[in-house]
Amino acid sequence: MLPVMDETTTARATPRMEADRRELAERIARALPHDGKIEVQPGLLLGRCSRLTPMAHGFHHPLFCVIAQGAKALTLGQDTFRYDPAHYMISTVGVPMSSRVVEASPEEPFLNLMITLDPGLVSSVFVESGLAPSQVETSTRAVDVSPLNPELLDASLRLVRLLERPGEYRILAPLVIREILYRLLTGAQGGRMLHLATFGGQAHRMVRAVEILRQNLQRPLRIEQMARELGMSVSGFHAHFKAVTAMSPLQYLKHLRLQEAQRLLLSEDLDAAEAGYRVGYEDASHFSRDYKRHFGEPPMRDAERRRGLPAE
Repeated sequence: MLPVMDETTTARATPRMEADRRELAERIARALPHDGKIEVQPGLLLGRCSRLTPMAHGFHHPLFCVIAQGAKALTLGQDTFRYDPAHYMISTVGVPMSSRVVEASPEEPFLNLMITLDPGLVSSVFVESGLAPSQVETSTRAVDVSPLNPELLDASLRLVRLLERPGEYRILAPLVIREILYRLLTGAQGGRMLHLATFGGQAHRMVRAVEILRQNLQRPLRIEQMARELGMSVSGFHAHFKAVTAMSPLQYLKHLRLQEAQRLLLSEDLDAAEAGYRVGYEDASHFSRDYKRHFGEPPMRDAERRRGLPAE
């Protein structure tokens, strides 16, 4: 069961916010008349889904997300987040997560917009804002949901309005995006946004750690060496990594390997043993057990189902 947010964490929609939300939903539906996800401008994506979906596993890159209609649930480690038109989501460190649409129908499809968070741009806005790093706590997990305020909703709507005026979009959209980043930096998730800033600190080290793991997917995990590269103790590295990703480094690496193996099974003509070997598994049975535990089915059956082919 998903956690229920109490009144302290639930945004109260004003008539103006409800009107903005309806307009945002109408504009997204008009721009995306069929189910799917499209990048309508660099870094700006729209999504639509007219049905409830099973749990899907994927790698979420840094994003700011607003839902105009419907609701979605995300699972990171042991934490599950439900968000809807009253809340926005931020992901600031690339993490493997599970997600599903939990509120949608053909009459009222799930509709959302996503803005990719560019670390350089976040850093630029942070510096221009005059905030000091010490003013914001940076040792926070990589994903969270917060109540959506009128200013963020208004800025998101103005950005989508510009899609119908491409000439103005080129000039004005960068200004609106900077406004959105400023409001995120000075809002409830300011500390999380600093994961993307280009200065030192434990959160910035965890961003580096994630990149090291992604670039060395097939190699054995050497915790002591990684902690040394990051200038941290082994215990400190473990504690901070789990605080940000909700997983231990070993769990995180396993999630990455299994998702890459699934991608290989779907995109290349490999058997399960070869896919497992490509992502660092030396034992095929060990790989199959881990894969079934994570995705719910053995590798080849899962791949065949996802391709729409009958399983043997």
